[in-house]
Amino acid sequence: MTTDMTSYRIGDIVVHRIVESICTDFEALKFFPETTPEDWEHHSKWMAPWAYVPKTGNIVLTIQAFLVQTRRHNILVDTCVGDDKPRPQRAFWDMLKLNTFLPRLKAVGVTPDKVDYVMCTHMHPDHVGWNTQLCNGRWAPTFPNAKYLFTEIEWQSTQALHQQRPLPHFVDSVLPVMEAGQAQLVNTDFALDDEVRLEPSPGHTMGHVCVRLSSHGQEAVITGDCIHSPVQCLEPEWVMRADIDSALAARTRRSFLVRCCESSIVVCATHFPEPSFGRVVERKNIFHFEYL
Repeated sequence: MTTDMTSYRIGDIVVHRIVESICTDFEALKFFPETTPEDWEHHSKWMAPWAYVPKTGNIVLTIQAFLVQTRRHNILVDTCVGDDKPRPQRAFWDMLKLNTFLPRLKAVGVTPDKVDYVMCTHMHPDHVGWNTQLCNGRWAPTFPNAKYLFTEIEWQSTQALHQQRPLPHFVDSVLPVMEAGQAQLVNTDFALDDEVRLEPSPGHTMGHVCVRLSSHGQEAVITGDCIHSPVQCLEPEWVMRADIDSALAARTRRSFLVRCCESSIVVCATHFPEPSFGRVVERKNIFHFEYL
């Protein structure tokens, strides 16, 4: 196994972090709405400044994708927020023009036409944005030769939410992929091959999945939004504001941490501050995230 700030090797698989941005705009008390200032005072010392900014009371989140390169495929897990996307409810994500994502993907030797699969852990706006890009004034799939894998549960539940209240990210980042015939709806335990498979992790959304990687007896897992911040290792019951079923999300998160701790699996934590690769360990009946 080898690692640096941006990549990790597990057997024959190489995982690259494709960072779109570092976000410090989410207020901790709103992101975890059941917490109190006293909760954050308790944790701020060990979290500051890399995961929590005491001056603003905001948490630090990495907005990134993982490029998984196996012997057979280039697989992109999640696609961040995206440029030029109207996101009026998140001013700091509205109509971005960062020009970071595709250049950083190219920097590791992969252009959009070389991506074989896009796996979206779920359909929230910061996980589907680069599914599409503007082309002659229309949203078109960014990765022309890729199959986009969505879980059927996630597709159905997000479609139902969209019918109740229009979701801009569903319109510009999911529907164009479906209309282009590049989407494949799969079960939450779908296996691409013996190296890459999905693991159901419901709660944040009903069709949420993690992505498990295996090669030569070594394993890693990409979290998606099963867990958002290192503080949730110590506080797995903390409710995140967008969890659709907070009780289920907490049970899923605790079960995830137990499994990771027991197996010493490498965790590729989607939103954790850099470098995002680590292991879950247990000390005095409390989980901790140890960076590699």
